[in-house]
Amino acid sequence: MGLLSSRANPTQRRKGTKIAKPAAALGASLALLAAPLFSAPAQAATPSNDGKDVILNLFQWNWNSVAQECKSSIAPAGYGYVQVSPPAEHLRGTAWWTSYQPVSYKIDSKLGNREEFSAMVKSCNDAGVKVIADAVVNHMTGAGQSGTGTAGSPFSDDNFPEYSAQDFNDCRTNISNYSDRWQVQNCRLVGLQDLKTSSSYVQQNIADYLDDLVSLGVSGFRIDASKHIPATDLEAIKSKMKNPGVFWVHEVIGASGEPIQETEYLGSGDSHEFDYARQLKHDFDAQIANLRFIGDGKLTSDRAGVFVTNHDTERNGESMNYKWGAKYLLANVFMLSWPYGSPTVYSGFTFTDKEAGAPGASDASVPNANCDSSSWTCEQRQDEITGMVGFNNAVGDAAVGNWWDDGSNQIAYGRGNKGFVAINNTGSATTHEYTSALAAGTYCDVVADGDCSKTITVGADGKFTATLPAYGALALHVGALSDGTGGGTETPDPTEGSADVSVAVTAETVMGQNIRIVGNQPELGSWNPAKAVQLSAKNYPSWTGTVDLPAGTQFEYKYVKCDQSGNTVWESGSNRTATVKADGSLKLADSWRN
Repeated sequence: MGLLSSRANPTQRRKGTKIAKPAAALGASLALLAAPLFSAPAQAATPSNDGKDVILNLFQWNWNSVAQECKSSIAPAGYGYVQVSPPAEHLRGTAWWTSYQPVSYKIDSKLGNREEFSAMVKSCNDAGVKVIADAVVNHMTGAGQSGTGTAGSPFSDDNFPEYSAQDFNDCRTNISNYSDRWQVQNCRLVGLQDLKTSSSYVQQNIADYLDDLVSLGVSGFRIDASKHIPATDLEAIKSKMKNPGVFWVHEVIGASGEPIQETEYLGSGDSHEFDYARQLKHDFDAQIANLRFIGDGKLTSDRAGVFVTNHDTERNGESMNYKWGAKYLLANVFMLSWPYGSPTVYSGFTFTDKEAGAPGASDASVPNANCDSSSWTCEQRQDEITGMVGFNNAVGDAAVGNWWDDGSNQIAYGRGNKGFVAINNTGSATTHEYTSALAAGTYCDVVADGDCSKTITVGADGKFTATLPAYGALALHVGALSDGTGGGTETPDPTEGSADVSVAVTAETVMGQNIRIVGNQPELGSWNPAKAVQLSAKNYPSWTGTVDLPAGTQFEYKYVKCDQSGNTVWESGSNRTATVKADGSLKLADSWRN
């Protein structure tokens, strides 16, 4: 949504540097979401687009610029989706938030008209990038306003092209108490005319608008201000769409103590996990060793949309933003390499006034984005982020292994035998010998320049020594070998005598718990749950992953449930036993023992 209060004011990033001096970070309290039990998902997470699921949010980019960027940068980098700002006719004005005050459902905004929007969607789809549109369906523009919208449609207080007085909720006052569910979902959000979404007419109108966008090739929607609409109303709207299975992700800003939480909305789509961005800000300001447990106490991974920042949180200080410099880039490196949620990379414009619109915006148009200008942040073109999108695609759902941290601000971890990441969140260069599950070879460091100018040689034992610059990172994956033989998401042959043990266990958990496999081998944590291999919940309630063990290894193991507070629940019964076959193959298919 729009209209915000305060924001952080750290040091400006130096343009033209790959990783600049970090800004002084502001402290933040970390509020973990208390949530109920969660069973198998009603709908999948962001659908894979030919093996790609990273979203790029081009905030306030006009349609012609998005079309060009899809061809020149977004598709080559491997993004699966581009998210665009609201396309409906809206209030005239230079501020960015006018895009979030609809006047009608005509596809004619200051970012372009219907023909330009349709051409943009086709251009992106032709390049292999699907489009997600930001949809504002909770309200129309502010009460008491009148005039003409960006498409020339006249409007006044209770009179809009699609709506009149009976189509708005009876509450005519602003929300004053966010602990009152009825107020939050029936009264006005900062003076905006609140639609009566319980009305069948209103529901069908909204469904028709979304259907119109789908007819132009849109593949999914970010539903703005979902928190202010009863979840049952949104489910009814979606059921009225011609394709009710289209992807939705909800904006539900859950806060501790409030009655409305993200889990209520999973019946019609995924939800953005705002606590994820809050924790990134907290931990990069404190110690990133805590990031090992970032999924605990939050939505399950398969239902969570995650981001480092978005257009609201970068302005109100709730999250990191581009002004954090190197730390902001490191947070994106982490998000794109850690197997939790569906990641969205954000790209907007620089600002000092949090209300200001895109560079050069008038009351009815926004000029083309210009990445050669310091006014547009253009994160999607930065080598650090471009390289990590490729990393995300290459490692797929490989489980985390070989975790290492110094107890504070240096961390490293592998993604099966497909990738490895190290992050240094300190002001000094650091050198360390890392242990990975990568096959022997020379790998490109994809966080460095995109031309493979920096390489890392991994030994037959998976070990390598590397120096990370201050506030720097490295990332290696099997799709970026220095001899150019990288096979994308294909896994190279394992080193002789080693095996990639496939693990799958069916287990139901409560929110905040994860499943780990622990055992009597160092690769299994030597019976220490804190060092055990965390499994992926992508196919919940089946938890899956891989463990690298030498062929012929006889081992004992069990499964444990862990949460961020350090609580551990061991499955019952005696230790399980297994032996890796001589040919290096082994598949574990188990069920949790209560």
